[in-house]
Amino acid sequence: MRLSELRREWFPDIPRDLLAGMVVALALIPEAIAFSIIAGVDPKVGLYASFCIAVVIAFAGGRPGMISAATGAMALVMVDLVRDHGLQYLLVATLLTGVFQIAAGVLRLGAVMTFVSRSVMTGFVNALAILIFMAQLPEFVGAGWQMYAMVAAGLAIIYLLPRVTTAVPSPLVCIVVLTAVSIGLGLDLRTVGDMGELPSTLPVFLLPDVPLTLDTLWIVLPTSLTLAVVGLLESLMTAQIVDDLTDTDSDKNRECAGQGVANIVSGLFGGMAGCAMIGQSVINVKSGGRGRLSTLFAGSFLLFLILVLDAWVSRIPMAALVAVMIMVSIGTFSWASLRNLRDHPKSSSIVMLGTVAVVVVTHDLAQGVLVGVLLSALFFARKVAQIVRITSQASADGAQRTYRVAGQIFFASAGTFVSAFDFREAPDRVEIDLTRAHFWDISAVAALDKVVLKFRREGTRVDLIGLSEANATLVDKLAIHDKPGALERLMGH
Repeated sequence: MRLSELRREWFPDIPRDLLAGMVVALALIPEAIAFSIIAGVDPKVGLYASFCIAVVIAFAGGRPGMISAATGAMALVMVDLVRDHGLQYLLVATLLTGVFQIAAGVLRLGAVMTFVSRSVMTGFVNALAILIFMAQLPEFVGAGWQMYAMVAAGLAIIYLLPRVTTAVPSPLVCIVVLTAVSIGLGLDLRTVGDMGELPSTLPVFLLPDVPLTLDTLWIVLPTSLTLAVVGLLESLMTAQIVDDLTDTDSDKNRECAGQGVANIVSGLFGGMAGCAMIGQSVINVKSGGRGRLSTLFAGSFLLFLILVLDAWVSRIPMAALVAVMIMVSIGTFSWASLRNLRDHPKSSSIVMLGTVAVVVVTHDLAQGVLVGVLLSALFFARKVAQIVRITSQASADGAQRTYRVAGQIFFASAGTFVSAFDFREAPDRVEIDLTRAHFWDISAVAALDKVVLKFRREGTRVDLIGLSEANATLVDKLAIHDKPGALERLMGH
């Protein structure tokens, strides 16, 4: 790596990277604890995972400035395995998840992002913004006016301070000021310490204490596959979002492999599987973090906070972190997408809203993206199928008719292709000009077979002209209209 490239990736702005990393580390603590509780494991499992993954991904990841750690989406997948088999099997699943993700990087599956439409991306972003906001609401249940006042004050600091100075990230100032006010006034507010006990020792290298048998493999395999898919989807989507926010590109295949390496290290040091975090990544970018240093410092400072400054960190009011996450939610949501509902095609809006609805209802990002991609594919297929154009012209004596086909013939347009021919006319000869047509699949070839054989049944000679090399290869391989007994089989039906 050249020195200029090394500096661009690691040290674009050292002071801002360090300050951004501090903000991210402070916001990671309550989330890592909360995700550990969701998964049914001790808080230290999520905290160790966040440290290991953030540090490793800083070196191995394909997207500088993106934050990876323990996440809620991954925690939800682990619940059944932890409940039925315990932490040690979760560590094995984490290791296997890393192996699958490295394989995805080697196989260059990062290119899967090219199949995710802009509408799905927008729906994914909006759904995450809604989930981030909804995750803050339980903090207000049973809280008094002091909680509301502190959150409002925190938001005021976050949005008004940048008008005065941008030397220090406003979310960091929000956390420091609200913590000082809470301690100084002795406010009765829920704190980070109330979320769970912080670990007091460094993570230790260990191998999972489980029998290395096929039975163990079959137990963890389904969970590992799901974790690998969910983790890669969320990481690749987050990488794309950070690409857009920073107007830079990232190496998606390196990101796949990097996530795998990070998860293997996490599993070997007693941590759960994780992936990229859109909320923390947005905090990092909004706070000025652009280089790998911000990610490395976020993980390192997280460990420093929980081991050295744990007495102070435990006294941070949740109101301060709620204010930061509400800022993330507001900044993440694509407000322009609401205005675009009126102007964009209905199909695009349906894809976006469908993605949002599935993610919000299921709290499963993978399901939402899958539904969005399927809807996009259906709408695309429907649109392409509608632009197939078939015209015909009869000769002067009526003995011959020429059909000219233009467009893409595949499973969605095969029916339109067949219905465009008039089999009752039965001229002596039919010529089908396929110069401007393209056949894509077996359904298209089957439709061509049907047309040719129906004309032959009426005693009409059929000639195919203008077949491109690709079309001719597909037709020669799959078509049956020139094979013995083809007409008899059609008449038998």
